[in-house]
Amino acid sequence: MRKLDEARQILAAFGLPSGQQNERSALTLLALASIDEDGSWRKTKRPMLRIWDIVAFMREKYRKNYAANSRETIRRQTIHQFEQARLVDRNPDAPSRPTNSGNNVYQLTTEAAAVLKEYGTRRFDRSVARFIERFGALQAAYRQARESHRVPLRMPDGSTMHLSPGKHNVLQAAVIAQFGPRFASGAEVLYVGDTALKHALCNKDALSALNVPVTQHDKLPDIILYWRERNWLYLVEAVTSHGPMSPKRHRELQALLRGSLAEQIYATAFLEVGEFRKHAADIAWETEVWIADNPGHMIHFNGPKFLGPYRQRQD
Repeated sequence: MRKLDEARQILAAFGLPSGQQNERSALTLLALASIDEDGSWRKTKRPMLRIWDIVAFMREKYRKNYAANSRETIRRQTIHQFEQARLVDRNPDAPSRPTNSGNNVYQLTTEAAAVLKEYGTRRFDRSVARFIERFGALQAAYRQARESHRVPLRMPDGSTMHLSPGKHNVLQAAVIAQFGPRFASGAEVLYVGDTALKHALCNKDALSALNVPVTQHDKLPDIILYWRERNWLYLVEAVTSHGPMSPKRHRELQALLRGSLAEQIYATAFLEVGEFRKHAADIAWETEVWIADNPGHMIHFNGPKFLGPYRQRQD
């Protein structure tokens, strides 16, 4: 549908995030502007609509049937973002109306409606640029908010990098900052995964020199440290919900690194002891456990020696 595509283009121009450039959001914008498939953006209107009215418009004008329980999705995943981007006002007729009222209505702001009326003309780009200059682009604001919550990771060489927010990366930062200096003093950080970026740091040259496959990031552990003085390679899984160094994972990594020139130490890291207890039965023998809330100690799964690489048995 041509109008649907145009609405998506408008939402992108306003700087809405990709999650609000979909069909649902485009149809919502069309309803708020009262534009049907044959309508003109120059005739944009500003009716005050309930979510129910928006859904009815979609069904009547665009033959799109949303289930009754979709109204909450429209409100939470489209209308809220439109409010934040200053595309719509909530309850301009009665600002004190309760948030949970079934009579809540939404209306295009006068500024947004003025920009919509310029769509398709040479003035549109300038109009939307002035709108964004005044109110900001929601996509940029969300990105800035995400950046402010990123996890700082202080590297052994004194440099700082940032990981995406989340408990998993908080634990990874603790492994580098606390585990490394205590149990692998002077070790180099060769690899750090990231829940959003897949890999945040990857020293391909150093890994290749140790015969560690660098083309299989999905199979590598969360963190790889290398203690050059002892030729020890630390392979650390950071666990906040699943994925300890289980027997299966242990064997997979041993197979992956069978050509490595370094001796290997396999470890699982946890934020706190309660999380360790959940996974204790799944942890492989001949591996190590480190818990961030008690960073000066290690748990050694097996007893012929303390921290160090285990030589594989020759059967």
